Amino acid sequence: MITIGNFIADGIKGKKYNDYPKDIQTGILLHRQIDTFTDAHPTVRKSTKRLHKNYGHYSGVIVDILYDHYLAKNWSKYSDVPLAKYVDDFYTILEDNFEILPTRIQKITPYLLKDNWLLSYATIEGITKVLEGMNKRTQNRSKMNLAVNELEEFYQEFEAEFTSFFDELNEFSNKTLVALQSK
Repeated sequence: MITIGNFIADGIKGKKYNDYPKDIQTGILLHRQIDTFTDAHPTVRKSTKRLHKNYGHYSGVIVDILYDHYLAKNWSKYSDVPLAKYVDDFYTILEDNFEILPTRIQKITPYLLKDNWLLSYATIEGITKVLEGMNKRTQNRSKMNLAVNELEEFYQEFEAEFTSFFDELNEFSNKTLVALQSK
């Protein structure tokens, strides 16, 4: 259930997290702490700066998506559970808890499942589709769909930055989760 909280966190504002069971609250609070850590991290800022000229305030969202690509691509370095199994198990948790998901998440869940979004992050083609979808959500103002060009041009640089950052994020997340669960 912590995973559900982490997944829905962006759609839960203010103290609305208190409306959820304890494990989901923990996931929401963990996600918020991860966001704060990520936004302030110098390595993430370096990645974001590379995109800022072309994408302005959308750069942070794009870097999140690019980093998701590197996580999915290199999943076996971080988990003993194969990515396909992890994703299938997560989709099952989503379906089993559909009624407690926020309306916005309920609306996108069928598409998430049908198009297997999370597994598709492992490929450039999958990330291209994600960026195209995000661009459409901004009525094509963000031009996020074009960021695949920077992904390809600076592929090694982004990957090195992700790898460096993710090791620190993993340590931070584990410590934060322990602290949240002890409250």
